[in-house]
Amino acid sequence: MRHDDEQPLSGGNVSEGVVRVGDTVRRPAGPWTPAVHALLAHLHGAGFGAAPRPLGIDDQGREVLTFMPGDVVWPDRFSLMDPARQLARVARLIRDFHDAVQDFMPPSDARWQTPIPAEGSDIIAHNDLAPWNLVVADEKRWAFIDWDGAGPGSRLWDVAYAVHGFIPLSAHPDWQRSDAANRLRVFADAYGLDECERRRLVPLLGRRTRSMHDFLRDQAAQGVQPWERLWAEGHGDAWRNDAEYIEQHEDLWMHALLAGLACVAGRLAQPPEPR
Repeated sequence: MRHDDEQPLSGGNVSEGVVRVGDTVRRPAGPWTPAVHALLAHLHGAGFGAAPRPLGIDDQGREVLTFMPGDVVWPDRFSLMDPARQLARVARLIRDFHDAVQDFMPPSDARWQTPIPAEGSDIIAHNDLAPWNLVVADEKRWAFIDWDGAGPGSRLWDVAYAVHGFIPLSAHPDWQRSDAANRLRVFADAYGLDECERRRLVPLLGRRTRSMHDFLRDQAAQGVQPWERLWAEGHGDAWRNDAEYIEQHEDLWMHALLAGLACVAGRLAQPPEPR
């Protein structure tokens, strides 16, 4: 039965069949839906509220989630990410999610929709932490949406992808930033990466970005939508160009990350100022 007040929701690359009904969102369900709902329920139980709450399945077999009010950051409101304090907030939000999911035990029969094999499996990762999945309502209400691609991954796998989008680490002249290295350091400091993690992150940045190019290439070759369309529109070239840009500047990223760590360590080592 179709609800008369259904409002189609656009945006993103996979939004067909996604509608808003009152304060809920209805989306096509899949074999992965029970596991994703278990994940979202766990996050809310752990106190992480920056994600939709699962509300079950409706009479049309669609998953039902709470509607997260606000605007998606990419592309029209990306300027919200420009101040360093806002970028740091994103990093802390991701760290909060990773801490909340750390003790999540997936159902024994969990099935995940994870088309790109992850490096590492220490957590159930979101796998698409990016500006196109961050909804900002006001200063207090920020949330990540589109959890249907969640699955086994690692903290650094999620971080590497998030860094690409939120810095951004882009080869495109409209998005490439002269302060990218500094923003990378801000992100790493706010998330709380240690020295070992920073050293591991740098080569992962290019590999994670290139994995998106390879995924689109392979899906397009098989005629799978919407990936075939996105490949034809040049998205694969954009991911490849970004990967090459990131790889060419690995020394810059490493220097920024380790210099930032030294600054943090230096501040912590300083005695407190007399009052």
